[in-house]
Amino acid sequence: MTRRMLVTGGAGFIGANFVHYWLAKHPQDSVVVLDALTYAGNELNLAMVSKKPEFKFVRGDICDTALVERLLREEAINTVVHFAAESHVDRSISGPDAFIETNIIGTYSLLKASKKVWIDEPKAAGQEVLAHRFHHVSTDEVYGSLGPEDPAFTESTAYAPNSPYSASKAASDHLVRAYHHTYGLEVTTSNCSNNYGPFHFPEKLIPLIITNILHDQPLPVYGDGKQIRDWLYVEDHARGIELVLEKGQIGENYNIGGHNEWANIDIVKLLCELTNKAFNERPELTQKFPQATLAQQGKAEELIQFVCDRPGHDRRYAIDASKTTSELGYKPAETFASGIFKTLNWYLDNEEWWAPLRAG
Repeated sequence: MTRRMLVTGGAGFIGANFVHYWLAKHPQDSVVVLDALTYAGNELNLAMVSKKPEFKFVRGDICDTALVERLLREEAINTVVHFAAESHVDRSISGPDAFIETNIIGTYSLLKASKKVWIDEPKAAGQEVLAHRFHHVSTDEVYGSLGPEDPAFTESTAYAPNSPYSASKAASDHLVRAYHHTYGLEVTTSNCSNNYGPFHFPEKLIPLIITNILHDQPLPVYGDGKQIRDWLYVEDHARGIELVLEKGQIGENYNIGGHNEWANIDIVKLLCELTNKAFNERPELTQKFPQATLAQQGKAEELIQFVCDRPGHDRRYAIDASKTTSELGYKPAETFASGIFKTLNWYLDNEEWWAPLRAG
């Protein structure tokens, strides 16, 4: 079907990349982005699509149920893709209130508005309930932590969230499931591994390491740095959501991952190596980033600094995406080598995007 899509959190890292991907692949569809533009939301992330006639940006809060209802009606929305979330674990430890408000209450607000406009109002008017989709974007962190030899998370893995962030996402997952089973809302949920790529807010590991190297600042590594994560290039996440929307079964959950596990310390060392190499191969970078003296000398790894581990730090995440692969034909297009190369070069070439965020 032709989709008239509402993308919540579409000015954030993953949401913006999804909007770029969707409008490029589906020019016949329309996309409305709803974003409150909190610290991690940036309207500049959408500059490349802002002039497209099929695109519209609305600044607003997903907790504003009346606003959501109005957008669903006025824009004749038939698909919601829900990215909007507070997502930084460290922030959830120091200030969990925002995570409860946005991730739980915000998701409830969206579900309530969608049910009212897509189900309750047509039924009250004696009309047919039309096909619709509420797609909820979640995280592998809801499954908890894995031991070194444990099998990767599947869709049937029991939830065991360990941080306020992951607990709030787990609660939102359950609300989405309940609205399908109780009210018949046509939903799908995807749980994804760690994303990386363009427009990633500089507080997160990969962009933090890159931008700190460029300023000769310490590269903080929690504990022993041997926490393991499964990494996925952000456009491959968008591709996975596309497959769920097009082929996924209503009411089902789908894991989206890269089968690409890396220890944090190895990611940091790799970024040091790649940045050293970039300065060696691109002489103009020395003039562009004069503060990066160690990278200029091929010694960025000297910036690595081990710091006290954060409370309740999960040791390992790993996604088993077999269901998504077998049922939907999902396969990442990027290898980690190609994706991390693209990511590093994006940050080297787009200082005007990330420098103000670091300064802020």
